[in-house]
Amino acid sequence: MRWLVAVCALSVVACGTRPPAQVSASVFTPAHATFGDAARAYFGIRPTPRQPIPFPHKVHLAKKAVCTDCHESVEKGPIAGIPSVKTCMICHSQIATDKPLIKEVTGYADKGVEIPWQRVYGFTREAHVRFNHAPHIRASVDCATCHGDLNIQTVAERVVDHTMGFCVSCHTQKKASNDCLTCHY
Repeated sequence: MRWLVAVCALSVVACGTRPPAQVSASVFTPAHATFGDAARAYFGIRPTPRQPIPFPHKVHLAKKAVCTDCHESVEKGPIAGIPSVKTCMICHSQIATDKPLIKEVTGYADKGVEIPWQRVYGFTREAHVRFNHAPHIRASVDCATCHGDLNIQTVAERVVDHTMGFCVSCHTQKKASNDCLTCHY
């Protein structure tokens, strides 16, 4: 046991870090408040997002829209982002204005309120993953590789499981770096 304390002390000195602060006994782990939260994270169980408007991806893609038309920040930085209601209104202030779903979108725009879209993909904070869309776009990775074929989806669904194995396999196939610090912080 003394050797373990010595190793920890040396690592603190070598890394310039301090041991973690004491966590309340009411917390299951520093990363998860309850056993249920930990189990859901371990097994990748996430709630199914309920969208306020059933956004028809396949309709937009059939009309020759491309992902970057709406997820415009994906080409400019690390985050694809969820489009703002202003982005929707670029087209829908004039196109299909009589459709019930477009009237709902217009209602949000008229109130100056963002549509409360629910995120479908993303890494939990506990995963310590920083995903950057930009290098994937530059490498011409098709959006469907990570997000599934939205040509057959009405509302976006989580159809690709972003496990470490999934990412490492793709990086290996594409000869991209698999260095831990490429994705983890």
